[in-house]
Amino acid sequence: MDQRISFMSMAVSDLAATRAFYVDGLGWEPALEVQDDVIMIKVGEHVVLSLWDEREFEAEVGPINRGSGVPPFTISHNVPTREEVDQVLETARKAGADPVHEGVEREWGGYTGYFGDPDGYRWEVAWNPGPIGQEVLP
Repeated sequence: MDQRISFMSMAVSDLAATRAFYVDGLGWEPALEVQDDVIMIKVGEHVVLSLWDEREFEAEVGPINRGSGVPPFTISHNVPTREEVDQVLETARKAGADPVHEGVEREWGGYTGYFGDPDGYRWEVAWNPGPIGQEVLP
């Protein structure tokens, strides 16, 4: 099996609110939209973010485990400069992100902050000056 991720599918409770956040707020362009079903956004050369209405998601994948707290994973958006972390966090704030955790210096030498999308998925915005951080930049 090849070592890669092609799609990241996330079940969302309100597809219209999700569209307003990602497309209208963050300015991302859908590669495919099926009304009341899914929005697919190409987020890398070979990676698609699939924002899937949770009813449609459950019909195909199975019941969603609902509960309190933050989903136990993050999605990271790496940027080439420290200043861009704050710029992206501000864009997310203007798009309605809640919460937004300001950027902070990390003990490993980088600078990161977080924002939450309409369903609580946490996005890390990171400047990572190390080799692995540079590896993921376009």
